[in-house]
Amino acid sequence: MAAFFSLLSRLFSGTSSDGEYQTTEIYRGLRNQVLTLSFKQLGVAEDEKVLAVLMETGYPEAVATLVSVVDGTASLYFSNGGGIIGAGDGEHEQAKEASRQLIHTARSCLNQMTVTNVFPLTRQGFTRFYVITPKGVWTSEIKENDLGENRSKLSPLFYAGQDLITQIRLIDQKKTN
Repeated sequence: MAAFFSLLSRLFSGTSSDGEYQTTEIYRGLRNQVLTLSFKQLGVAEDEKVLAVLMETGYPEAVATLVSVVDGTASLYFSNGGGIIGAGDGEHEQAKEASRQLIHTARSCLNQMTVTNVFPLTRQGFTRFYVITPKGVWTSEIKENDLGENRSKLSPLFYAGQDLITQIRLIDQKKTN
């Protein structure tokens, strides 16, 4: 986990003075693409229960957004710029499997979420999940500490996300070494 926070601090470029997160145009575009995915765009069956998952955690400097798509694609990017896009592609089989596991876990968590059509960023100290389905987007926001200390029914989803972050971090380490 310490290495993940090191990655975060390396990518963060400063805090917002008004309490609102500053976001880059590319971040907003990538995030919106995932939030509006359809089964047709992905080439999957209409009865696929979960198309994608966003797990967003609010830190003082920025929001870290983990993306997992049903095809195994995964990315980790930051509201103020930077990130790792395309984990789970090609030779990254472990990341692809972790991404699929996050999707699988999300299927069993939908009953803990509510349908939404608004997509605010999470608050500092919280984690917000967005689960994209063919029938709409489901969400829930929980204190990160409650998730990490297994005080939420969504803790398994949080831990599946942490496993994927570990795989993405390992890919990034290989590229930088």
